[in-house]
Amino acid sequence: MLLRNVELSDLDAYVAMRCDPLMMAELGGPQALADIAPKVAKDVADAAADRHWIKMVALDAEHPEVVAGTVTLWRNSHGGEEFSEIGWMVLTEYQGKGVGKRAVAMVLDAARADGRWGPIHAFPGVGNGGSNGICRSLGFELLGEEEIEFAGRPFRSNHWVYDAAA
Repeated sequence: MLLRNVELSDLDAYVAMRCDPLMMAELGGPQALADIAPKVAKDVADAAADRHWIKMVALDAEHPEVVAGTVTLWRNSHGGEEFSEIGWMVLTEYQGKGVGKRAVAMVLDAARADGRWGPIHAFPGVGNGGSNGICRSLGFELLGEEEIEFAGRPFRSNHWVYDAAA
């Protein structure tokens, strides 16, 4: 498995993830197609500047253009508090095969080695058994449920935190 920075050529993967009603069911619903290209461009700039880690998950290093999903680590704020947050999406055809867990573990290992991220929070939808299972299995602590926003849309999430310094 290879994690690489997002590129402008990843537009189709973003569309497949963010415009699909099934993929976005736990995140407030699908996003508008018109919003995706500007999002990719912003993410490419943020990744290139090392403000955020926006990694595309390629299963085969010899074909890094074929992606199974994405894992992102960024600085966010919620309730007036700034913190590190991780999120991931795995395309439907790759779900349930350990791809997300392995990719998230790789980013957490890199964050631990990097040292700048501190505690890392995750907010999977309460009904997203796969993502909540990843949090549980990788050592996140469940803090409880809360309503948050993704792409400007509210949804009910579980709030998990991972101690990257441990």
